[in-house]
Amino acid sequence: MWLSLILLLFPLAVSNASSRAREWAQHGAMMFADLTPQEMNTVRDYLYSCKELGLTSARGKSLKKNSILLMELHLPRKPEALRALDRGLAKPARQARVVVQFGNQAAPNVTEYIVGPLPFPNNHQLKTFKGNRPITFESRPISVVEYLHLNGVLEKVASKVNKILQESTGFTYGNCTNRCLTFSDIAPRGLEPGERRTWIMLQKFVEGYFIHPVGFEVLVNHKDVDHEKWTVEKVWYNGQYFDSLEELVEKYEKGTIKKLKLPEHDEEDLFSTYIPRGHMNTRTNIHGAKLVEPQGRRFQVDGNFVEYAGWSFAYRVRSSAGLQIFDLRFNGERIAYEISLQEAIAFYSGDTPAAMQTKYIDAGWSMGTSDYELSPGIDCPEIAHFVDLYHYYDTDKPVRYRNALCIFEMTTGLPLRRHFNNNFQGGFNFYGGLENHVLVIRTTSTVYNYDYIWDFVFYQNGVMESRVSATGYIHATFFTENGLNYGTRVYNYVLGNLHTHLIHYKVDLDIAGRDNSFESIDLKYVNFTNPWSPGHSVVQSIMHRTQHETERSAAFRFGKKFPKYMHFYNPNQTNKWGHKKGYRIQYNSHANSVLPRGWREENGITWSRYPLAVTRHKDTELTSSSIYTQNDPWDPVVSFEDYIRNNENIVNQDLVAWVTVGFLHIPHSEDIPNTATPGNAVGFFLRPFNFFDEDPSLASRSTVIVRQDEKGQPKVQRWTPEVVGHCVSDKPFFYNGTYGGV
Repeated sequence: MWLSLILLLFPLAVSNASSRAREWAQHGAMMFADLTPQEMNTVRDYLYSCKELGLTSARGKSLKKNSILLMELHLPRKPEALRALDRGLAKPARQARVVVQFGNQAAPNVTEYIVGPLPFPNNHQLKTFKGNRPITFESRPISVVEYLHLNGVLEKVASKVNKILQESTGFTYGNCTNRCLTFSDIAPRGLEPGERRTWIMLQKFVEGYFIHPVGFEVLVNHKDVDHEKWTVEKVWYNGQYFDSLEELVEKYEKGTIKKLKLPEHDEEDLFSTYIPRGHMNTRTNIHGAKLVEPQGRRFQVDGNFVEYAGWSFAYRVRSSAGLQIFDLRFNGERIAYEISLQEAIAFYSGDTPAAMQTKYIDAGWSMGTSDYELSPGIDCPEIAHFVDLYHYYDTDKPVRYRNALCIFEMTTGLPLRRHFNNNFQGGFNFYGGLENHVLVIRTTSTVYNYDYIWDFVFYQNGVMESRVSATGYIHATFFTENGLNYGTRVYNYVLGNLHTHLIHYKVDLDIAGRDNSFESIDLKYVNFTNPWSPGHSVVQSIMHRTQHETERSAAFRFGKKFPKYMHFYNPNQTNKWGHKKGYRIQYNSHANSVLPRGWREENGITWSRYPLAVTRHKDTELTSSSIYTQNDPWDPVVSFEDYIRNNENIVNQDLVAWVTVGFLHIPHSEDIPNTATPGNAVGFFLRPFNFFDEDPSLASRSTVIVRQDEKGQPKVQRWTPEVVGHCVSDKPFFYNGTYGGV
């Protein structure tokens, strides 16, 4: 009797526990939500009320001022967050991370504060980096006001060389009408710590100006907070270096240098524009295929909490780095605490000073704030759920980015799984199939010329994919013959420079709990006597497992053999078949290192040494990079190498996988006007490896099974409406399955 009662109550208990877990996950999602405009305003007002900080407007024209550069959510400590997520306890108070530029003092610096509690802040505390590394003033990201003064420097430059620019290019800087020049600035800004010297490249200010360099570059020293003291230190014109503008002008007038004469600018040349040209064999002046939701939306969004199929997660878009997801669960069981974009770099090669100096480290441009509006039908399907984002960066008030994130379900056009069971008599025993629908959460970062499309993709079988697709304009410099060693000619006087993209992710896995271990699995050959034919041998593959016990042993270097399977598992939890519950990371990448180990700028991107490194979780090791690395990669405030230097034990611990993906891009003529996404997408998959007892997509009612009845006629078994809907097809599903001679 008691056994019967227990069996009766057990499903009810499981249901209640599942419902409670969902409620706690939804309740806890707000811990990870980005700051609201109201919270941003209250933090700003509180800090302005602290007279000792002496804060003034970020847009004030002087650089000799104290102002707020950046404001974003400060994440709670993981143990505190888990108490709310797993036990339903009170959430920790929300806090803001605020970056303040102190330019109005004898020794200018940058200081970070943690401000709280929100929404009514009343205290602020210093935020420090590991080892209490100071943040130098020279390492700060560039601001709108600094650009304003750089423009002033260029106008002074133009007053001396506009005659040369006019004769050489047909365009001028500053004092112009419709044939104007603009500029792109290069980073890092110098060659060693403490510098702030920037190479600036002039370009024709036309549509797609990124691929219109004109062969004129200047090196500006803008370290001083007094912009009147900024100087031009070098000039590069038509492949020649000069120590000053005056030297260039003098030698140009004397005719002792190689002068440049670009072809006459053709207003009808569509080179860098999106305007259609050419032809295709079939019609493109009508709409192509579109997505529909014939019976309505199948995912739910509540604030920053998302549910789809078995999945649930919270999301945010960190201003400094971009898209992040938290508390990732399948059927209520956590798989990862955090999966987040950390950094994106593009390191270039070239023959001009701007090209050879270009090593973009995009968190230094606050790439999370570069998430501009997404267009329905192109950037995301028309059916997508669009979300506005708010950032506080280099501003005096929150800025709204309309429709900057989208969430949608789509069909991949490929079955998730299918099988045709042949009866070898012109028919079949059965056919079974399941459509492959996925949920996508997407945002973009347009960091000047490049557009990155950031996706997290959720499959019904417990697989999650992280993917970045690169598009936008290539970074191009003026063509020289030697430049062909570093890229491809894409226009009369334009070189598309070769470069390598690397993307870094933090993957804080909690597989069936926080206590996880890590092993790699490879194959090796074994040779043994054939048991049923002793005169022969059998050669076949056998699994070779390597248990990685320390952080150093789990840091895999580029250029070394990389194991096939990277398996994270809970040594204390098994599935129905006795296997340790686990997930594995599968790569879609052909990345490689960008600089030799320890070479100058490489010190700022030590994470780029490793396609995978595994560390123990620490709340003091939140990120692998910072907004300061771009302008001081030589002595960075965040050094990833520090995270693995102490070589801690990683067996049965709370583990973090740090994943690097990327690709080499040698530009080619088909990159004009823009790099296209096909072939330029990289990322990784999180795939269940004995985490479940069977494929969890079996819970989907979108399965279709076809069998033959007694008369040989197809009999369809399905769990969704027979007719999809008039927007797709008004005909019911039909499947014959027979085959024969004709």
